[in-house]
Amino acid sequence: MLKELSILTGGDGVGFQSAPEQQSLQPAELKPVNVSINSIDELMLFFESLNYTPENFHGGNKSVPRITFDAVGEGWRSVSDQLPVKQKKMVFFRLMTPLVLLANEKVLQERQQVMSAPLDDAELIALAVKYKVISNPTQPLLASHRQALLERVDILPPSLVLAQAAKESGWGTSRFTLEGNALFGQWDFNGNGMEPKQKRQGMGRYGLARFETPLASVEGYLLNLNTHSAYYKMRQLRAQSRHANQMITGTALAGTLDRYSERGHAYVEMIRKMIRTNKLYLADEAYLNDDMPLHLLTRTN
Repeated sequence: MLKELSILTGGDGVGFQSAPEQQSLQPAELKPVNVSINSIDELMLFFESLNYTPENFHGGNKSVPRITFDAVGEGWRSVSDQLPVKQKKMVFFRLMTPLVLLANEKVLQERQQVMSAPLDDAELIALAVKYKVISNPTQPLLASHRQALLERVDILPPSLVLAQAAKESGWGTSRFTLEGNALFGQWDFNGNGMEPKQKRQGMGRYGLARFETPLASVEGYLLNLNTHSAYYKMRQLRAQSRHANQMITGTALAGTLDRYSERGHAYVEMIRKMIRTNKLYLADEAYLNDDMPLHLLTRTN
């Protein structure tokens, strides 16, 4: 059952070229084809049928299918304990990488809109609110607002996203991942979050944010890093690298995320080590193919 399979596996990030300011993007308009998978063996065969294997990837084929799935299955924790570590990681990364690329693709589409839309465009104003450049949608946008948006509406190296997903979700086995597709340990202060067993003092009323799907969790993570004041250093380094047309890496950006965890610099080094150990930097060279989107059913099988 895919209820036993749906999780993500991370990689290691090394060299992610800042995406060009203008590029053709395929809109995610096609309705995905649903696919039922009933075992790990079937999932492996599914990957092979798409030529989406570690062997092909390491051999130079960086094309990634447009795969999504609707939940991390309840049985994954027990199933993953029985798998060899290498296979467990492979399953996680094979499922997770498409989500990261899809989330980045959506951000790039928003970025193109930021660059081209007139300042009075309603959708541009909505983006300014979404990315917390303005708080009131009736506020007129200025050229400075567009510049602020360009610093925020930008992508992240897949290597970094995969490493944090693996770390924060315990390779997809954490209670919050299973209960609410929470892959990155994001907090919720609106009273809708999942209650942690041990709450931090002085934080007020909070919980762990829940998401409808794993893809929504990745999108929420990108929005968090692109808007929260704690990650200003990351956005600044990314913008500087883009302006200089320099390569930006997951390990470099990880160095700016000392406020993501109470562990500070130790957390940064852990993420960097995860990128190196799992060769996640190879994921920074990956790209989505133009084939039909596929959706793995995990709630009903």
